[in-house]
Amino acid sequence: MRILIVEDEKKVASFIKKGLEEEYYLVDLANNGKIALELVFENEYDLIITDLMMPIVDGIQFIKELRANKILTPVLILTVKDSTNDKVRGLDYGADDYLTKPFSFEELTARVRALLRRKDVSKENIIKADNLKMDLVSHKVTRDNKEIFLTPKEFAILEYLLRNKNKIISRTKILEHVYDLHFDTNTNIIDVYINKLRSKIDLSNQKQLLHTVRGVGYTIKDD
Repeated sequence: MRILIVEDEKKVASFIKKGLEEEYYLVDLANNGKIALELVFENEYDLIITDLMMPIVDGIQFIKELRANKILTPVLILTVKDSTNDKVRGLDYGADDYLTKPFSFEELTARVRALLRRKDVSKENIIKADNLKMDLVSHKVTRDNKEIFLTPKEFAILEYLLRNKNKIISRTKILEHVYDLHFDTNTNIIDVYINKLRSKIDLSNQKQLLHTVRGVGYTIKDD
């Protein structure tokens, strides 16, 4: 899952980014609302975490611009402003949740998971196809109740495919979703990871789940 953090305090932004990456999320950073809007118009995000007090374009104006442009990505406000009026104002302008600083990172990740579940209209922390299951909290993957050990990138690619099962996902889409903005797109790295994933999730099973659609992309079939 890809998350955008909009935060002008470098230490705070770096701390959140590192923590979320350890939870297997892909994270982009913006230090003001103007840059954040440019990123949102160019990329697809699953969640946005934003401060309120920022230069150039503040958090409230950023959220207003998102919703005015029909961008419905869930937004979590993370700020030192803790008055009821600030919370009501942020939520009224289109934010989905509000967390004040200082905060517990455990609570932040719980709220992130809750917003991502809400986005996917799902109440579970487990996503699956046939007998392949992925636990988004423990980061445990099993097939036929046997654990499969994946690297963080393999996990991220498989999660993206599982969330879009029965849809054909192009290499470009996968690259955009699991790598940062500066990654070289002229590479066959996705094909390499797909081959590794296939060897882990399909090799010892009769039914193949991960399919290549030649010249188009990849899909997880669950039918």
